[in-house]
Amino acid sequence: MSNSGMESLGPNSETPLKIAIVGFGNFGQFIAKGIQRQGHVVLASSRSDYSDYCNENGIKFFKNLEELCEEEPDIVLICSSILSTESVILGIPFHKLKQDTIFADVLSVKEFPRNLFLDVLPPEFGIVCTHPMFGPDSGKHGWAGLPFVYDEVRILKGSTQAQKCAQFLSIFQKEGCRMVEMSCKEHDRYAAGTQFITHTIGRILSQLNLESTPINTNGYETLLQLTESTVSDSFDLYYGLFMYNVNAMEQVSIKCPFFHFTIIISS
Repeated sequence: MSNSGMESLGPNSETPLKIAIVGFGNFGQFIAKGIQRQGHVVLASSRSDYSDYCNENGIKFFKNLEELCEEEPDIVLICSSILSTESVILGIPFHKLKQDTIFADVLSVKEFPRNLFLDVLPPEFGIVCTHPMFGPDSGKHGWAGLPFVYDEVRILKGSTQAQKCAQFLSIFQKEGCRMVEMSCKEHDRYAAGTQFITHTIGRILSQLNLESTPINTNGYETLLQLTESTVSDSFDLYYGLFMYNVNAMEQVSIKCPFFHFTIIISS
C-alpha cells in the first residue's frame, strides 16, 4: 500500500473530460456531483429513467448504451451494483467508443472488476479500478480527508490516455480525498477484514432487533449506529461483498467461528 501524497495528479490547464456514468442510481448521482464540481461533463445511462433528474442537473441522459457510446466519452465509469456488473459491461458496444477510452469502476470489491475488464475489454482500452471509501451519507458534507483507493491496471504511459487518467484521478484529489494507490488484490484483502466484517456484524445485530432505551450507554449507541448504517445499504451490496471477494469466507471463519453464516447470507 502507498499513500500517493502527490501535489497534483493532472496538468493545470486541461480540456474538461467527458465522463459517462453507467448505472445512475443513488451512488452514481452522488459521484456525478463531485465530477461536475470540478468542471467536467457528465453523461448518464441506467436501467431506470433518470431523464428528469438529469435535465434538472445539467446532465445528458441516454436510455440506451448505443447512443451513450456514440458520444465518445473519455471515461466510462461503471457505477452498477456488484451483482449486475458483468451483464452491464458485456452489454456495452465497445466498437462505438474511441480506441483510447478508459474504463473505471467504483465497486466495493476490486479483483472482480479488474479481471472482468482484462477479459472483455479491447486491449487498447485503459483500465483504472477505484473505490471511494465513502458514500452519500459519509460524504454529504464534502470529501475532504476521505480515502479514495485506486489502481492504474492498464494505462499506456506517456500517452494522451495517461494524461486523461491523471485528470480523472485529480477530480477526487481536488475534492480533498486522501489518495491511496493500492493493488486490487491488496484492497480486497484489507476490505475483507474491515468493510465486510463491519457489514457482517451490523447484520448480526439487526437480527437481534435492538431498540434504543432512555439509559443507552455510549457503547450501545455505537451498536445502534452500526446496525443502522449497515442495514441501510442494500442486501445485494452485502451479498456482493461476500460472493465477489475471495477473502471474505476466510475472514468469517477466523473472526466469527461461532457464527452460522447462512443465517445472515440468506436473509
